[in-house]
Amino acid sequence: MDKNDQGRSRLALWYSAFRGFYDRNNSRNADFIARFLFSSRSVILVISAQAAIIAGLLNYLFSTFNAIRFVILFIGFIDAHALSNLSNDYFGYFRGDDSPDSPRRMYTIHPIADGVITRSEAKWSLVVLLFIGITIAAFFTFTVGLYTLLFFGLGVVLLFFYDAAPTPLKAIGLGEIASFLAWGPVMIAGGYYVISGNLSIIPVVAGIPYGLGVMSILWGKHIDQEAYDSSKNIMTMPVILGTKVSRNAGIAIVSLVYISVVVSVLFGIIPTTSVIILLSLPAAVLAIRRFSSPRPESPPAGFVGWPLWFHRGALNFNRRFGWSYILSLIVAAVLIHVPVISGYILIKIF
Repeated sequence: MDKNDQGRSRLALWYSAFRGFYDRNNSRNADFIARFLFSSRSVILVISAQAAIIAGLLNYLFSTFNAIRFVILFIGFIDAHALSNLSNDYFGYFRGDDSPDSPRRMYTIHPIADGVITRSEAKWSLVVLLFIGITIAAFFTFTVGLYTLLFFGLGVVLLFFYDAAPTPLKAIGLGEIASFLAWGPVMIAGGYYVISGNLSIIPVVAGIPYGLGVMSILWGKHIDQEAYDSSKNIMTMPVILGTKVSRNAGIAIVSLVYISVVVSVLFGIIPTTSVIILLSLPAAVLAIRRFSSPRPESPPAGFVGWPLWFHRGALNFNRRFGWSYILSLIVAAVLIHVPVISGYILIKIF
């Protein structure tokens, strides 16, 4: 294989990490960048990318947009999410939660247990990610304002303590709420603030539907892991509520995503173009259908990521909803430059 073929093969491997990759043998033989991408669960980092884009578009619509700050924010969100994923696996493994019979070891590679990266590589990766995060937080603190520290502190508490703390938030029934707050009001409102330097209720409210979408992913995952979590005394909300109630709650969460958007449009908080989210309805229907029935005893032919059944339906839904939500804001951003109709698609709250 010549150098060009090697380069293309390496790029294809990196790209596969963002699409979902489950081949344990090949991942061990990959270069460090590919192994790091697999270890940080890059396939799920899209939710932080979407949160950053939503924050940026809201700034463009309602405040003062700064492209350089947006790019730095985008990097910061991805960095924080990768840090959270890797730290959760690192501390979870050495705490004994990620045992060979755990769902975490079944549905995808585990960076340390499967030998994708060494303990030393994991430690240094965490140090570098933490350094990048602190540097970005310091930059925004000095260039934008002290409220940066408030959002940064909330993000650290919600992301790091979700699973990496000695008593994780997910073990005391707070993990699902933490995911809603982190990827909804905190990240989107915090991102809005550091891009423009302005505090506003708009990104807080606009972040609610996206936070609910992310919450549905964790909700589904914890239903999938209910039996295991219960045996380990990990009291996620589905363990507390039970499977049937939790499945009904999953349906309610997906439904609330759309309800919250409609209410926000009616009150003039987000653009009327947000009705474009209806493009994601087919994925929502599939997620609701999945929550409506018990999980099958065994995975369907070709299913990847078992035993995460409800999680996969919710993950696909949130991706589709996130992109349709972003599209609705892009359309609004275009239409505000058309004076004849701009007032009809965008209403600010003062």
